[in-house]
Amino acid sequence: MEALKACSVSLNPLKHLFHLGSSTTLIRRPYSSYALILCCRSSTTTSTAAGSNRNRNRRLSSTSASSTSDRDAVRAIRLKKVEELRSKGLEPYAYRWDRTHTANQLQDLYRNLGDGEELNSEEDHVTVAGRIVARRAFGKLAFFTLRDDSGIIQLYCEKERLESNQFEQLKTLVDIGDILGASGSIKRTEKGKSYNFFRELSVYVNSFAILTKSLLPLPDKYHGLTDVDKRYRQRYVDMIANPEVADIFRKRAKVVSEMRKTVESIGFVEVETPVLQGAAGGAEARPFVTYHNSLGRDLYLRIATELHLKRMLVGGFEKVYEIGRIFRNEGLSTRHNPEFTTIEMYEAYSDYESMINMAEEIVTRCALAIHGKLTIDYQGVEICLERPWRRETMHNLVKEATGIDFNELGNDLKAAKEVTLRILGDLDNKDKSSIEACSSLGHLLNEVFEIIVEPKLLQPTFVLDYPVEISPLAKPHRRHAGLTERFELFICGRELANAFSELTDPVDQRVRLEEQVRQHNAKKTEVVLETDHADGKTKKNEDDSYEVTLDDDFLTALEYGMPPASGMGLGIDRLVMLLTNSASIRDVIAFPVLKIQQ
Repeated sequence: MEALKACSVSLNPLKHLFHLGSSTTLIRRPYSSYALILCCRSSTTTSTAAGSNRNRNRRLSSTSASSTSDRDAVRAIRLKKVEELRSKGLEPYAYRWDRTHTANQLQDLYRNLGDGEELNSEEDHVTVAGRIVARRAFGKLAFFTLRDDSGIIQLYCEKERLESNQFEQLKTLVDIGDILGASGSIKRTEKGKSYNFFRELSVYVNSFAILTKSLLPLPDKYHGLTDVDKRYRQRYVDMIANPEVADIFRKRAKVVSEMRKTVESIGFVEVETPVLQGAAGGAEARPFVTYHNSLGRDLYLRIATELHLKRMLVGGFEKVYEIGRIFRNEGLSTRHNPEFTTIEMYEAYSDYESMINMAEEIVTRCALAIHGKLTIDYQGVEICLERPWRRETMHNLVKEATGIDFNELGNDLKAAKEVTLRILGDLDNKDKSSIEACSSLGHLLNEVFEIIVEPKLLQPTFVLDYPVEISPLAKPHRRHAGLTERFELFICGRELANAFSELTDPVDQRVRLEEQVRQHNAKKTEVVLETDHADGKTKKNEDDSYEVTLDDDFLTALEYGMPPASGMGLGIDRLVMLLTNSASIRDVIAFPVLKIQQ
């Protein structure tokens, strides 16, 4: 703090500010130490290097407070710079800037320009704009690294080239993080004794303007960029400091675009369905509840788009899809976020075999759009997306992995549980409890599948023919009683897609949905109120305590007649995770839901 105070009262207090929270780590070339203007924190560390090991723990414990005070000091001085700019008649927050090229366009156009060569013709006069991410100064020379949406370009500034007051303003008023506009000719800086490592394509600056004055310093490598929680909370800073993060969201946009091209090329029409719904249907999940004041009623954020898309089929559409946000009031994990994005589609006069082909087509086309190939790496595992993908029934996969043939267990649920627990042997308490809580053989089969088989499905696999008890919206299987025509697609041990031959019989659909409501209400009545002896309060197991209502309007729509159809929902977030080699769903959602910061 003493070093910081010394800087703040210095006759030239700006010198250390250009690299407080140094952004030089963003540039991939190594720099010699003499070229860098060090921040005050670095100076302090250097002066106490001999005792650094002894004081390491103390420094770590005070990092947060020190960082906050440093930031406040920087902000105060940069606000003074804003005042100084305005006092000179310069507006630090511009209305617009006319640029002629992006950084990447210049790099491409002048890639063959020789060392030391400069182009002075009128057509080679360029104007660029972007954020300053690094700065080096040498007396009458200054180098700035400017980054825009496409890449980086160097600004080469000479005092003789600029008006003297402009050069001084450049040195004293421009900070790392500022958004700058610059005009000039094109030059590739030549190899020289004092700045050979800056030899690169440059805009030889004739004039410049501060377009947006940054008030806060960019994070430094060791305190800002490695704080994962801060990266998610302040994604805008994360994208500035880590350009590869922004690339993930560009790839996400390309995936969504490729999905639209794929389905629309075969006649699907994009529609929009309500986010606020009177009944949360189409899946079994806890909804978010809100209240509409004018209507005087509760509404639910949708947990699926399914039931309204099926209404579109009733209305005469034959191929519809929606890319939309889904909301489920459930837990957080590396695979789950309370709001996520799916593409859900329905095709009249087809069955679930059609959706198997559609899933393969969508995923492979997206992979080719991102990677240009169908063999990709995900977290150290080589994934082959070459078609066709493996197709196997849930029964056979469970039998293959455990030796349990559910077709031979009969209808005695209690005996089936005992056999399952004996054969599976060493399970943790959570898995044992899940098996013991199963209400039917279908639920038991699915539970064993999720515990034992699912994590092992690394290569693309279609799991076929799910039990009817866990598939209330799927058509009964044509050949196997007790099963449905349903599949889920798994890659890397994760569900990526879910599809059915859709149930169109309104009477059967009503019976199944009513049974689903009955089972849920039975669970709800079994919710145990536990007494918290510490404060005398009661607390409720929230998992099954929410209301489930029947969507009577959907059942009414089915009674008007829905054509035979297949449908599929595919998780966009998980597909982007796969194609960008991202370990967590939070890495592919720009602004994920997080716990309240303490």
